[in-house]
Formats: sequence, structure tokens, C-alpha cells
Amino acid sequence: MTPIVLATANARFAHTSLALRFLKANLDDLEQRATILEFTLEDRPADIAEKILDHQPVIVGLSVYLWNVGLLGQVVHTIKQVRSDVCIVLGGPEVSYPEDFPEITATADYIIAGEGDLAFAQLCKNFLAGRPPAKKIIHAPVPDLDAVRLPYSLYTDADIAHRVIYAAASRGCPNRCEFCLSSRDAKVRRFPEDQILAALDDLWQRGARRFKFIDRTLQLGVTPALLRFFLERQASGLFVHFELVPGPLPEQHLALLKDFQPGVLQLEVGVQTLNPDVAHRIGRNYPVDTVIRTLSRLRNETSAHLHTDLVAGLPGETMASFADGFDRLIAIIHPHEIQVGILKRLRGAPIARHDVPWQMRYSESPPYEILQNSEISFAEMQRLKRFARYFDLIYNSGNFISSAPAIWQDGSAFWSFMGFSDWLFRATNQTSRIALPRLAGLLFKYLSEIKGLQGETAADLIKGDFERLGRKSLPQDIGAYTIKPRSNGTPHRPMVLPPRQRRRMPDVQ
Repeated sequence: MTPIVLATANARFAHTSLALRFLKANLDDLEQRATILEFTLEDRPADIAEKILDHQPVIVGLSVYLWNVGLLGQVVHTIKQVRSDVCIVLGGPEVSYPEDFPEITATADYIIAGEGDLAFAQLCKNFLAGRPPAKKIIHAPVPDLDAVRLPYSLYTDADIAHRVIYAAASRGCPNRCEFCLSSRDAKVRRFPEDQILAALDDLWQRGARRFKFIDRTLQLGVTPALLRFFLERQASGLFVHFELVPGPLPEQHLALLKDFQPGVLQLEVGVQTLNPDVAHRIGRNYPVDTVIRTLSRLRNETSAHLHTDLVAGLPGETMASFADGFDRLIAIIHPHEIQVGILKRLRGAPIARHDVPWQMRYSESPPYEILQNSEISFAEMQRLKRFARYFDLIYNSGNFISSAPAIWQDGSAFWSFMGFSDWLFRATNQTSRIALPRLAGLLFKYLSEIKGLQGETAADLIKGDFERLGRKSLPQDIGAYTIKPRSNGTPHRPMVLPPRQRRRMPDVQ
């Protein structure tokens, strides 16, 4: 019997829930009477409910996010159907704003709105002592991070061996980007640096090598001492991920970033838009010249794997202006990844104020992606979604780093790839579960038959990508081609410059 069960559904097995570990670490005397259960989106609601109830809990705390609210809603319903006496407590970004609660909150007993590290502990103590809270919605005050116990000792040896270790050096964000919930927490607060470094060193001694920091901005949230901690350990298989905003980068930070070896550091930069009017409209006030300068310095002066984000569907952003921003990223920065995200209506996000003037229409089901607005029709938005998926498969995956640029080598990267995306969807009628050999065959067909590349040239590009990936077998229509030699007898190799190779971090939440 475990009186308190803390549970969530992660997007993938490789992900770990830092939130649940913070809750357990701050239960004080109740910590040993609590257990963490992590599931994935592949698990069935009834199976999750069964495993939770196997512990005979009195209190079940669920961490609710955009990606799992539908699944956890079914879990809560099932638990209440068979054990109505179990106290269900919800927390997390999806249930933090009472003015916009999802359906799952109707069935729960309590909802903690805000950072629940200390508020959840107090609720559990009172409830188990026979003093249940009088109000269903508990507004958690912003905790002093000096008083919050760090949870990193709760990562198990199995977590360290097989999963991504999530960490945070700070909370809050100085930006006011209206599509993001962090815009409602504008003050950056840091955890005590000595405690963070000691906790990270303990993880390192236990064998942790893959770290994903969820801080919103490296510039303010991550100290030079933290960067130096990893610099001193980078020769031992380290891979570390940081997020930063595309504003000015302190020279002290940049100097340290330059010292990381290739394959060690991944930087995720939220560009979102290069349209200055759109950026200003949503509260993202970084001059485009500053954004380009920061990205250029990261790309040219560091060995970091550079992951950039663009968001499609922002109020006032047309297909043409989105295409222009995409093309500028490709041409000027040439990042290792361009993640094309579709705007989502996060509950409580200030971007809702644009719904009427820009006719923003969102799906009513998670993840609440935009369907259309006054500038981009539903049909165009569907094309953008397919574009995003195929760009992941072809370019961001690293599977075709030599072949992909041939799609757009003679024109706009965006519109050229959109043409390929439209063609690929007509050919397959699917955006997932396309095996790599089949995808290679389709890419070869498009390059040779639609783009007009010589068969030998297209085959040579794809063969090179397969060799780099360590794959020996090629689709028959590609393998039939041989590389024609030049007059001097050396093989012909097209002059297509690929992005730098890198070790990719597993997909993260």
C-alpha cells in the first residue's frame, strides 16, 4: 500500500517527468510513502488505472500537459468509476488557469494552479490528517526556490542508463511571447547554484551523460559556472541540451559555448518568426538583425548542433512571409534543424486576444492546433502541417543531409520543399510510417523525374547518405545506377554542401 501515487503519461519512454520528482522530493516526511509511476501515450487508460490502483492509494496526483490531457482524462474517469474514494489531485500547465479549465478538471477532487512543489505537500499532509481542503481550486503561491528541495537523487539507475535526464537551473522567462505560458511568469528565478552543481555532479558520478535543461533562456537562467561544469566533463560521452532566446548573447556565455567539442552541445533557439510586425504583435520584441546576428554567431563560432524553431499560424503571418523567414534561415544560417511548429492554443496563453481580429480557429481537441486564420486557409494550413512532418523526415532527421538540399538548390527552399511535400502526399497519402528505404526511393524518383536531376546524380546523393548511415541496401531503382566517372577517371560527386553531422538528442518534451 502506497498512500500517495504520483503519475503522468510522457510522450515517449525516453522522457522523464521532472515535475513528479520535484513533488516527491518536497513531501518531507511523506516522501517515503509516495511512489512515482510514469506511463506513455501508448498505454491504455484502463491499464494505467489498474497499475495506479494496484498501490491502493489514498491520493493520486496527476501531472497534466497538452499532450496527455485526453489520456489522463480517461484514466481519472476510470479510477472514479471503480474507486470513487480515491482523492484525485491535478496539476500542471494544462490545469493552471481556472478561466480555461479542460474537461478533466470536472471529475477531479482538487486542482493545484501554479507551481505545486510545496502546495501539493501541504495538501497531502492535511488530507491524510483528516483536514481536507475546503476549496477545490488551490492557487499555489510562487515558491522561493531556496526552499524547494532538488529531486535529482530520485532518478534511478535505469533512468540514467536508458532515458533523458531533465534538469532546471531556473524558472520563469523574461519574454512576453503571447503563445507561451511562460509569458505569465516574467521573472527569472534561479535555484541555488551550489546545490545544482552538487546534484549534477552526483548524477555524473552515477553515469548520467544525457541532460536536457528546460530553462527558457540560457542567457539568464544558466550561469557560466554551469557551462564550465559540463566543459570540464565533455570528453566522457556527454550530450547536453539548452534552450535560448535569439536575443543578445553575453560574451562570457558565447566564449564558453565556443569551447564545446562537436557532438556535445545542442542549442534550441526559438526564432518563431522573422516577420517584425508579427513578432511585435505577439510580444516578441527582438529586432530581426539581432536574431540573425545571434544565430550566425552560434552557427559560425561554435560546434553546437543548432536547432531552430519557427511557428506557423501566428496572427498576421501569411504563407508568403512565413516562406520568406524559412528561406532566410536556410540561406543565411543553414541550421542543422528547422522545426516547423503549428501554433497551438495553450490554455491561459494571452494569444487568445487575437482570436477575433485575426479569425483564429483552433481544433477543440488536444493539442489544439490552429485550423485556419484570416491569412492562411484551412487547406493551406493542412499543407503546412504535412510540410512540417516531411521536413522532419527528410532534413531534420539527418537521414538525407546530402540529398535534401537538391530539392531546393535552384530556388526558394520553402516553396521547393512545399512542392515536394505536395507530391509526396499524393504519392503516399500518409505522413508517418514511411520506411526509410521507401522514402529514399520516393526522394530519388522526385529528384530524377520531377526536378530533372540525372539519375546518376540523384542516386549518388542518396547512396552517400545511406553509406554515412551505415546502410548497405538501397532500393532497387537507385541501386541500379552506377556513378559515372569523370574523364580523369575519378567519380563524379555533385557539389552539395551538407549540414555538419552530429549526434542527435532523442526527441524531448
